[in-house]
Amino acid sequence: MTVIRNNFWQRCILASLAVLSASLACAEDAPAMVAKKVSASAWYVEGVSALGSPANQNFISNAGFVVTQTGVVVIDALGSPALASRLVEEIHKVTPLPITHVIVTHYHADHVYGLQTFKALGARIVAHQAAREYLNSETARLRLEVSRKDLAPWVNADTHLVQADEWIDGPKDLTVGGIVFKIKPVGPSHTPEDLVIYLPQEKVLFAGDLVFRSRIPYVGQADSRHWIAALEQLLAFDAQIIVPGHGPFSEEARKDMQLTRDYLVYLRAAMERAAKNMDPFEEAYAATDWTPFEHLPLFKVANRMNAYNTYILMEQETR
Repeated sequence: MTVIRNNFWQRCILASLAVLSASLACAEDAPAMVAKKVSASAWYVEGVSALGSPANQNFISNAGFVVTQTGVVVIDALGSPALASRLVEEIHKVTPLPITHVIVTHYHADHVYGLQTFKALGARIVAHQAAREYLNSETARLRLEVSRKDLAPWVNADTHLVQADEWIDGPKDLTVGGIVFKIKPVGPSHTPEDLVIYLPQEKVLFAGDLVFRSRIPYVGQADSRHWIAALEQLLAFDAQIIVPGHGPFSEEARKDMQLTRDYLVYLRAAMERAAKNMDPFEEAYAATDWTPFEHLPLFKVANRMNAYNTYILMEQETR
């Protein structure tokens, strides 16, 4: 019996070491996270232009933070608790001040799986109340279940979805340490709960996933008509710097918002023609000239799915 027990524990120890070794290997290969300053108070970290994987720890989106006189306000929490911990380390390289708030632009996995790390630090989480339906849905549960397998060990059984401490349903001005954060709902667009955050003193706009740079936008089940209208609202901001949900920050805010808008308009026009003519999707997709966008990263991965979802949406809109 003693020998059996010893063999059992040896196997357990070896299995644990194997998991640890795999985790360390992934950590060594993980993309670097470096906080980049975009204005006097605002910083961000930039995710890679790729699909989420164990190798990149699901670091495929951006997160921002703003250092005020009394504390730090974080914008989005990244795609795993480990990433959120790395973000906390980057923040502490800049300032010893506490993290007081996290504003969630939307509840997609790559932006919120790190929330529990900030919650444990005592940060107050602010989000739009439209996210409540998703948080309590079977879709959210199944997505997390799949992520625990596909993104292990970074998303695992201990990873859970976190509710906001404050649910807002309209524009809100949040003032922390002398800095005003203008929080504006712009959904339903990319998601029903989309928020953007504008710092008027520094003319910085955190646009969430309403704006993608250096890659094809992920459209998914988005309401692209409202998304285009929301981009028109963003164009009305006097922003000089834009931090998108994906890709590098830009000092050509209007140009980059226009690029996302142009892609959505093109997608809708092509699929609307097909829907009105009752052309089969495959024929419509093959007949569409995609050359204006083929050069963008993730085109082959995302464009067909974007087009198909838009085709279904246009069928509904043209009935």
